[in-house]
Amino acid sequence: MDPQTGYAFIKRVGHPEAKSRGWGYEHRIVMSDHLGRPLWPDENVHHINGVRDDNRIENLELWSKSQPCGQRVEDKLAWALEIIERYKGDPYVVERREAKRKLKAVPS
Repeated sequence: MDPQTGYAFIKRVGHPEAKSRGWGYEHRIVMSDHLGRPLWPDENVHHINGVRDDNRIENLELWSKSQPCGQRVEDKLAWALEIIERYKGDPYVVERREAKRKLKAVPS
């Protein structure tokens, strides 16, 4: 355990979340294993109950550091799906998307 931060470390040599000598933050390794992939650079793992060494998966949430930062990924996804549903058939959006596609197709 890191006495300054309160986060637990575990040794997992070769794990994508492990740093030098195979040690990594347990909460990041647990979440990475749960997802079945390494965490992306803009992802954080949040302890729901605030206890930094309680690394049960049910106490961990995946958060994104992308804008707006500090939000749960599932909340951002729900918001994104809502926006997609709202604008998917909007003539302005369709027109702008088509105009951008045509601009990209023109060689410079």
